[in-house]
Amino acid sequence: MPVLELHVLEGYTDEEKGRLGRALTDAVRIVVPAPPEAVTVMIHEMPHAAYMRGREHRNGARALPDPVEIIRGFLGAMEARNLKQAQALLGPDFTMNFPGAPELHSLAALIEWAAPRYRFVKKTYEGFDALHSPQAHAIVYCRGTLSGEWPDGTPFEGIRFIDRFEVTAGLLTRQDVWNDIAEHKGKT
Repeated sequence: MPVLELHVLEGYTDEEKGRLGRALTDAVRIVVPAPPEAVTVMIHEMPHAAYMRGREHRNGARALPDPVEIIRGFLGAMEARNLKQAQALLGPDFTMNFPGAPELHSLAALIEWAAPRYRFVKKTYEGFDALHSPQAHAIVYCRGTLSGEWPDGTPFEGIRFIDRFEVTAGLLTRQDVWNDIAEHKGKT
């Protein structure tokens, strides 16, 4: 039964400490074949006055926002066509890669590219998975099915998709999309 002890400076919320505990539990389980209930995580909080580095008291870093919630916010804004809200979640060098499309760098380019392909698309989510990369970004995968209308008004549904996002410092920096739209469109 793995036991992890983590020391952090005071100031993290219970929700942030919960995210830390869940992430550490999952990290252990990638290496050790243990069910979640067999992994113990103990978080010890240190008061600011009890911690020094370089002969000075230091403050703890602010917690990063939950990357899954950032992605949910972006996808919700896109589906609602709240482009201003969606744009606010994008980093300055954001790139998007869709099947059959050139690399896109703006929401306007995405909408222009998608216009002749479908009237609208909605997503039904089966799950979100978040992990950290060796670089500065977190990676979020979301998966599920697409529904919507083709340009002629014919409805479609049940089209599989997987999106992969990179989130750096709370902003989306990359989106890669895989789906079966071409397979279904060819059958209508």
